[in-house]
Amino acid sequence: MGQDQTKQQIEKGLHLYQSNQTEKALRVWMRVLEKSADPAGRFRVLGCLITAHAEMGRYKDMLKFAVVQIDTARELEDPDFLTESYLNLARSNEKLCEFQKTISYCKTCLNMQGTTVSVQLNGQVSLSMGNAFLGLSIFQKALECFEKALRYAHNNDDKMLECRVCCSLGNFYTQIKDYEKALFFPCKVAELVNDYGKGWSLKYRAMSQYHMAVAYRKLGRLADAMDCCEESMKIALQHGDRPLQALCLLCFADIHRSRRDVQTAFPRYDSSMSIMTEIGNRLGLIQVLLGMTKCWMIQKELDKALESIEKAQELAEGLGNKLGLLKLHCLCEKIYRTKEQQRELRDHVVKFHECVEEMELYCGMCGESIGEKNNQLQALPCSHFFHLKCLQTNGTRGCPNCRRLSVKPGYV
Repeated sequence: MGQDQTKQQIEKGLHLYQSNQTEKALRVWMRVLEKSADPAGRFRVLGCLITAHAEMGRYKDMLKFAVVQIDTARELEDPDFLTESYLNLARSNEKLCEFQKTISYCKTCLNMQGTTVSVQLNGQVSLSMGNAFLGLSIFQKALECFEKALRYAHNNDDKMLECRVCCSLGNFYTQIKDYEKALFFPCKVAELVNDYGKGWSLKYRAMSQYHMAVAYRKLGRLADAMDCCEESMKIALQHGDRPLQALCLLCFADIHRSRRDVQTAFPRYDSSMSIMTEIGNRLGLIQVLLGMTKCWMIQKELDKALESIEKAQELAEGLGNKLGLLKLHCLCEKIYRTKEQQRELRDHVVKFHECVEEMELYCGMCGESIGEKNNQLQALPCSHFFHLKCLQTNGTRGCPNCRRLSVKPGYV
């Protein structure tokens, strides 16, 4: 298959893919991969296969094609192709929750400065790195990366990238419990989709609706949460988007749990867990197990709650997800307080405070914890964040956290 024929077949696959005929598109692209003698064409078709498998949640296949693409880029001896292939390798590992590998591959991309494509891809690299830092609960670095990605999106007038960054920022603020910002960012995505997204994939609308549903549930607006989640699920089912289906099922379960309808919540958690396991979303599995633990606690089935915690703890430790561990210690504290087991209770209180210290989840001005309850937060240019009320009350001549870090211990 020559260069022109390769190009025609890639376009044919794209047309099928955009018409929602995914399996036919994959067959066309795989045929190109087998028969094409054009390395640049093979590189492009591998990019199509990586994107399609990412959207279907076939993350192990996504990684397999990303590895082949790296070899093709080396064969072409083109730094632009190499940068793009390392980004795909980073994104594949991010989806498989291999966060340290993601960060390492992102740094490789950023070190390849000077390539023409790096200017266009640096925003996506920063986003992927931010998602990895968020997975590891390294909040300041995550926020720093998201803000960089947002600057790239604005400078390049890249509205799709802006949508993806805003979804990640919504997730970021959900995790540290500033629910006003957690809702603001996906609402911004919905606006961008309405204003610019006429020719876009519906996935951007679905993403915004899902993140809005999560924020509405956290704010106690359960009817709004249900409406947004239903809209997102409808699109996810139409497009065979398994990762989003799993997240929507988790959100439905959480909404039912918030209504204390445990019997309806459990089957949704089970369905979500099944898809999360199939696609390899271990971070999502931790969230499912946390929700199930809270359901068992509502039913006062404390031993079953502890079984769920044990499974979640193994996953959180394996991923290095410190926020997950903090939440699990908090739940254990409540369980052992109810069971009046003082030694276990003290053990989890100590571990809880160690997690808070390690993640720096406290305000450097008032010393109170961040992420314990809904609070308005504000980040400084260094990406350290504080209670908004503390900044308004005290003002700042620079970041107190940065000042503290710069002070070297003297001799006593």
